[in-house]
Amino acid sequence: RGAFPWGRHLAHRPRPALGRDELQKARAMTPSPADDPKTLVSTDWLARHLKDPDLRVLDATWFMPAMGRDARAEYDAAHIPGARFFDIDEISDQRSDLPHMAPPVEKFMSRLRAMGVGDGHQVVVYDALGIFSAARVWWTFRLMGKTDIAVLDGGFSKWKAEGHETEDLPPIVRDRHMTVSRQAGLVKDVTQVAHAAKLGLAEVLDARSPGRFAGAEPEPRPGLRAGHIPGSRNIPFGTLLNADGTMKDPAALRAVFEAAGVDLSQPAITSCGSGITAAVLALALERIGHRDWALYDGSWAEWGMYDDLPVATGAA
Repeated sequence: RGAFPWGRHLAHRPRPALGRDELQKARAMTPSPADDPKTLVSTDWLARHLKDPDLRVLDATWFMPAMGRDARAEYDAAHIPGARFFDIDEISDQRSDLPHMAPPVEKFMSRLRAMGVGDGHQVVVYDALGIFSAARVWWTFRLMGKTDIAVLDGGFSKWKAEGHETEDLPPIVRDRHMTVSRQAGLVKDVTQVAHAAKLGLAEVLDARSPGRFAGAEPEPRPGLRAGHIPGSRNIPFGTLLNADGTMKDPAALRAVFEAAGVDLSQPAITSCGSGITAAVLALALERIGHRDWALYDGSWAEWGMYDDLPVATGAA
C-alpha cells in the first residue's frame, strides 16, 4: 500500500502520468504543513493575521465537571481580541440524553450566524488547556462542510505565555450568511461502530487514559461500565502533544500511532469519554495525511451505558 503502479520504465522515457486514483492516494497521505489554515496554526501565525478582515476567532474552552472551572467566566475575564465564545454544551443536540452531541445543522447555522461567523471566513479556534476541546469544534465545522478552520497550536495558555494581547470586551458582531453541507461520513453512531469493531472494518482508537481504557479506573460519569470497545487501540490524547500543549510534528505523531499498533492503512474511528478528545485524535490523523477517519460521537458515554454491548478490559 502506498506504492504507485508506475511499472518498469527506461531512464530516457518520461514517467507516465499518475491516474486519478493514484493522485488521490498520494494527496491522502501527504502530511499537513506546519501552519495550515485547515488544521493547525501557530500563535505567531495568528498574531500576524489577527486583524485580517475575514478572520474569526473562537474560544471553545470546555472543562470536565471535576475540574471545577467555568469556561464562560474565564472567557469574560480574558480572551484573544475579537474572539467569540463557542459553548460546546449549548451548541449541541440537546434532544439527546448524551453529552454535547453534534448539533443539528439548523442550530449550528443559527448560532454561528449570531456570532458573525459565516461563508468566506477563516476561523481559528482555541481553548485554555492547549489542545483539548478546540479540536471538537474543528471537527464540528468539518462535519458541517466548513474546512477553513484551524486549531490554535498550544491554545490560550501559549498565547498568554508569549505576551500576546488579550481583552475582556465582547466582540463587535455583524451577521454573516452561512452555507452548510453536512458530511455524514465524518461521524459514526453506536450501530456503525459496533459493526466495524466486530468485523474489523476499521481501527477503533480510544483517546482516554490507560487506566480508564483498561477498566482499572472508574469512569467520571456515573452508571458506566469500565473498559473499552473490544479490538480498540489506546492512544491517550496527551501522547500526541508536547509539554507546552502544542501538537507533535507529523513524524512524531505517526510514531505514536504505530507504537500503539495502529494500522494506518485502514480507516479509523476515534472515540473517548464523550467525543471531546476523540477529536484530538482526528486532528492528529489529518495532520499526518490519514484522511479516512470518523468520530464516534457518543463515545464511552454511550457504549459504556448499554449492557448488551461487549466490553474488554486490560491493555489492548
